[in-house]
Amino acid sequence: MIGNSDFLTGRGQDQAPELQELESPEGELHLRFFVTSGEEFALPATGIREVISSPPDRITPIPNVSPLLLGTLNVRGRVIWVADLGQFLGSPTLLSTDRPEISVIAVEDQDTMLGLAIDRIVGMDWLDIEDIQMPTNVPDGMAPFLRGEWMQDKGDLALRLLDQIAILRSARWAA
Repeated sequence: MIGNSDFLTGRGQDQAPELQELESPEGELHLRFFVTSGEEFALPATGIREVISSPPDRITPIPNVSPLLLGTLNVRGRVIWVADLGQFLGSPTLLSTDRPEISVIAVEDQDTMLGLAIDRIVGMDWLDIEDIQMPTNVPDGMAPFLRGEWMQDKGDLALRLLDQIAILRSARWAA
């Protein structure tokens, strides 16, 4: 009885099978988010290890390190550095830690993991890499970390694609 296909589909033999087409998404899956300056960015989902919502008091400040680093966070026994991504990209506005939770995007390359603290997450979206353009009007301090941008519907707002490997390997962390 279990092997009977009529039983599994709920159809009798006299009913024609219905073909159901699934829409396949265009492009690649990306995480969209905002930094404190109000600028929107995206990271490829394949480059993200995980997204963490952490109370600010779980991020331990460490003295005598780069001012871009908020501190360290223990994630299931692994200690990762957490950085203010907006400040790293040149935003003068610091990430407010006066909130119940801070969103942290953990990116990894080889054995190096870094948490990027952001203002808020928009969500996941399928974006077509073929529609990406070379960035325009980008501050010099941000340019090395961008792979390109998509122009939004209004034409004056850009969704910028970040290069997480360039961010991880940046010499700015030693400052």
